[in-house]
Amino acid sequence: ACTRVIIRTVHPDLDADELSNIVTDVREEDIADVLSEWTGIPITELTKDEKRRLAGLEDKLKERVKGQDKAVRMVADAIKTARAGLNDPNRPIGVFLFLGPSGVGKTELARALAAELFASEEAILRLDMSEFHDSHT
Repeated sequence: ACTRVIIRTVHPDLDADELSNIVTDVREEDIADVLSEWTGIPITELTKDEKRRLAGLEDKLKERVKGQDKAVRMVADAIKTARAGLNDPNRPIGVFLFLGPSGVGKTELARALAAELFASEEAILRLDMSEFHDSHT
């Protein structure tokens, strides 16, 4: 009833039929949207499927990348934080620079992450700097 009074105050030209068609229930999502607008902090609701996928992200990455548990954990935590809406909206979800000697799993981790997040191993930008290692170049 209070909402109808406010709506009628804001829109006095609405007749009874138009007023009865207006949704006057305040849902959890409506409150989250208002809080997000006021604070500037994005509040996003993850779908159940995405929650399940993010919960198993670290395990999925560990299946493909062996011996890099700390790196996998840190990347998975960064992705989970960003997807939960706890990151700065003016920054990307993540920019990861994997450094190390050949054969430790840098490219494999990037491909596994791309496959889990974007359903394609090719959804990465890869800069191969190995040719700059040689002193003759």
